[in-house]
Amino acid sequence: MFKLCPCGSLKEFSVCCHPLISGQSIASTALELMKSRYSAYVSHDVEYLVATWHPDFRLPDLAESITHSFEHTQWLGLTVVAATEHGNESYVEFVAKYIDGQTQQQRALHERSHFIKLHGNWYYTSGIKPQVGRNELCSCGSMKKYKKCCGK
Repeated sequence: MFKLCPCGSLKEFSVCCHPLISGQSIASTALELMKSRYSAYVSHDVEYLVATWHPDFRLPDLAESITHSFEHTQWLGLTVVAATEHGNESYVEFVAKYIDGQTQQQRALHERSHFIKLHGNWYYTSGIKPQVGRNELCSCGSMKKYKKCCGK
């Protein structure tokens, strides 16, 4: 059965993010890792998410916190805004749309994620919410002003 990859690549999941999530291969870029991490959130793969979090940035209750987030989140789609790589450090800015299961409202996570390459593997370290002006177009691609879209 053909199953599109949640990362938005329009490729079959089994040849896109699944080999990374299952440990059959490793991400060659931070962008590839970020997309596979999004797919892991969609498929509720907490082990992969923890394993790809940089060891120095993992909190003791990380797995429990991620697992709890699965209960109230239905992921709808991923839009990559920008990706920059400088040697063993990379940043990926993205917008991930989801439905908040508690309020049933559509929301968006806009993040600029930081990645570090350590011993040949890329790891997520942290993310910040980029500053977007209220009257700028929303980076999710809706063509609405930020304040009327993801900035609500």
